[in-house]
Amino acid sequence: MSSPPHAGPSPLHSPEALPLLDDIDEPVRVPLQIEDWLTVLVMGALALITFANVIARYFTNHSFAWTDEFSVFLMIVLALVGSSAAVARDRHIRIEYFSDSGSMARRKNLSRLGAVLVALLFTLIGVLSSRLVWDDYRFGETSPGIGIPQWWYSIWLPVISIGIALRAVGLFIRRGRRS
Repeated sequence: MSSPPHAGPSPLHSPEALPLLDDIDEPVRVPLQIEDWLTVLVMGALALITFANVIARYFTNHSFAWTDEFSVFLMIVLALVGSSAAVARDRHIRIEYFSDSGSMARRKNLSRLGAVLVALLFTLIGVLSSRLVWDDYRFGETSPGIGIPQWWYSIWLPVISIGIALRAVGLFIRRGRRS
């Protein structure tokens, strides 16, 4: 049974009628496969470390001391790399009621505003965390579990944060090209 032709909202005014911003995106200069492969490598390393620790515990009733510390580090790296991929693909958290409604110009402007705010936030995180890395290096801080220099872990926070900020700047530029 078919529905009457005028039942429901007009197709011209429905949100599905407007193209998604992702449909008009230009390709990125730095390939997104970087984040994808880093995610695969980090997840693989986490799985191997966890598996080795389970096997060691099962056969010896003792776990490796370094696995907890290294697993936490890898999970933080995984979250940051995932954030970078989300920013580059314009998939970061937002309230869709506001971001996906209205005219195309409004949606682009909101997307660009989000990109600017993300870039500012992660630039700030990168700058402040670089001071943390410097303090870790200068004072010779060592990790609590296995005693390696703490800056080996903390150096990745400013590096990846600046990478996320650059991805946000790239998103801002791509959203502004087709106005």
